[in-house]
Amino acid sequence: MRYPIATLAAAALASAAFPAAAQNAGEVPLLPDATVLDVVATGEVTRVPDIAAIRAGVVTQSATAAAALTENAARMERIVAALRAAGIASRDITTANVGLAPQYRYGENQPPVITGYQATNTVSVKFREIAKSGGVLDALVKAGANQIDGPQVSIDKPGAALDAARVEAVKQAQARAALYAQAAGMRVDRIVKIEEAGENRGNMPRPPVMYARAEMSSDAQTQVLPGETTVSATVNVRFLLK
Repeated sequence: MRYPIATLAAAALASAAFPAAAQNAGEVPLLPDATVLDVVATGEVTRVPDIAAIRAGVVTQSATAAAALTENAARMERIVAALRAAGIASRDITTANVGLAPQYRYGENQPPVITGYQATNTVSVKFREIAKSGGVLDALVKAGANQIDGPQVSIDKPGAALDAARVEAVKQAQARAALYAQAAGMRVDRIVKIEEAGENRGNMPRPPVMYARAEMSSDAQTQVLPGETTVSATVNVRFLLK
């Protein structure tokens, strides 16, 4: 856990004009003997991800655009059927990309010549049971998928984890303020302001793309391990010291 260095600003208020100016600027009026301490703190909690997402698709090539698309559509039908047979709900299957592109042959000092067409179709799939996602990946390959990207694991409903991280951030800010106050021979009087600087749901490294061929066969089953992800929240807290 990392904390930016807290800033300690002494605000000796010798006249009554300064509090008025502070009020005009939207600041909380302080006492004549007030010292302000700004602390930036980050709270973190760890959680086990409960959902995973992958992109799976088919890449086909043929001499004509129509043939490439027709073959691609037929193989995608088998892939979608395999997903539904594995218990994946329709709401968790989304078309991510459909593409068709010519393939060229290049010759020296000659214009490129179209030699065929490549069709792609990719769906995004959400797994609500990570433990079963590895078996579904194997089923996709058997059904004809030759391109798989993922998985990306995450927390489906991170609200509770974010709230826990926020509470931890405030606790860390209070502990840091008490430390600075003690070092300065003072005490924390009260909190003047709390601002949330941002939230982080835990960016996990993107896994490498998995490319598989439909003709692959193996007795081993693919495993998807969720591990842990870190959820964090950062707060800016202003304390009044006396």
